Amino acid sequence: MNDSMQQRPTDEMTQTPRKGSGPRSPLYYSVGAVLLLIIGFGLGVIWTGVRYPMMKADNFPYLNASYMRIMNDYLEGAESEALVNGAAQGMVASLGDPYSQYLVGEQGEEYAQSYEGEIYGIGVTLRQEDGQYIINEVTKDAPAERGGLLPGDILKEVDGISLEDVSYHELIGMVRGKEGEPVSLVLQRPGDSAPLEVTLKREAIAVHTVTYELLDGGVGHVTISRFGYETDEEFKQAIKELEKDGPLQGLLLDLRSNPGGLLESTVEIASMLIPKGEKILDVVSKEERQTVSYRSHQKEKWGIPIVVLVNGKSASASEVMAAALKESAGATVVGEQTFGKGVVQMFKSFPDGSVLSLTEAQWKTPRGTWINKQGVAPDYEVSLPDYAYLRPLAIGSEMKLGSYGEDVKTLQEMLKALGYGPVGEEGIFGGETEAALREYQQDSGLEATGEFNDRTGYNLVESLRGKLDAEDPQLLEGVKQLKGKK
Repeated sequence: MNDSMQQRPTDEMTQTPRKGSGPRSPLYYSVGAVLLLIIGFGLGVIWTGVRYPMMKADNFPYLNASYMRIMNDYLEGAESEALVNGAAQGMVASLGDPYSQYLVGEQGEEYAQSYEGEIYGIGVTLRQEDGQYIINEVTKDAPAERGGLLPGDILKEVDGISLEDVSYHELIGMVRGKEGEPVSLVLQRPGDSAPLEVTLKREAIAVHTVTYELLDGGVGHVTISRFGYETDEEFKQAIKELEKDGPLQGLLLDLRSNPGGLLESTVEIASMLIPKGEKILDVVSKEERQTVSYRSHQKEKWGIPIVVLVNGKSASASEVMAAALKESAGATVVGEQTFGKGVVQMFKSFPDGSVLSLTEAQWKTPRGTWINKQGVAPDYEVSLPDYAYLRPLAIGSEMKLGSYGEDVKTLQEMLKALGYGPVGEEGIFGGETEAALREYQQDSGLEATGEFNDRTGYNLVESLRGKLDAEDPQLLEGVKQLKGKK
């Protein structure tokens, strides 16, 4: 600014000096310099207010004063980064919106990664049992399988750190990391006296969101667990595999307990199944300032009857799919009223990995129905057996003769559902409950102690899951409806 101001009076300098004119006084320049400083400061304040509007809030000085007081005077000391992250989390929490959240660092990275088609790790799933972390499954062709890890191996250390007091969430963060980085594990294999030490290199591990099976009568049963970046491609591949031995006679699309996910992949799959040009949904922004309509861009006609399975945990994008197929493709919906999450979150990732996920819009069905807090009603309402709604017993729960309470009641319901009993007085772990539990343990190849522990709890859940798979009334009704559409 000073250079340009000095250049502006060039013409004056070439003129004949006027009477009484002469060298300007130092005071003139001092006043000019002060004016420039004032103008510069004012512009700086305006620019800062535009860029950081929070500073214009009446109570912003309180936030700043609190920050300075904590940094200067808090007895235990504080880190600036942690304070700012805490302020961001508190700001989002003050909205009272259950779907908006600010996730710091690694938590944000995990959130963003959950929608991606891969994570970087070693390829195992873990379960917590009796205070230990046990490998539940090993992914085919992943580093863990190539390194000789087996289901049932007990994970004791990661990179020299004992897992004795490490939470499950912390452990996941320790095992995952950057592609190509090594991770050292110490494991205990049942039956071996010496621990097993292995060093593996992290690789990209595919996160599959689609599973499928061919049922009798040429019915393709496709389950979508959530909608991620690669879900639409997985769905296309599933249909291709199911049709290898001939055209499908029906599609049973299973969206039960699907919490939602990305709208893009949802629209792509809907466009495969819904006639071209038909509406999939409307997304309506704040104060209805903008409405974006999504319509099918179907390339190949889909002529196979569709039944959609839903339950009370089907939410968000899975409700979009169910409603669109019902209203724009003539699909039949079987199951239970869905959850009713009709709002849309946009998430932004920051350079440190943190994520702001914020509710910014809501959506309605092709026929104009708002879904939020309403859900999608099934055409055929079918409930699951009572045992399907039993909550898993918490890790670390221990029950034996003389125990009582809600956990004992849940255990007794599990045993009765599996055909073991009588179990005695409800909520009281008496001799009959002990005998029923011991019989179940013996039949399941467990140590028949008659006492409940994590291993028994895990096996009970697996037994109930197997029973539900065999008796699934919603799936059976879905197949029945498909047969009726032929």
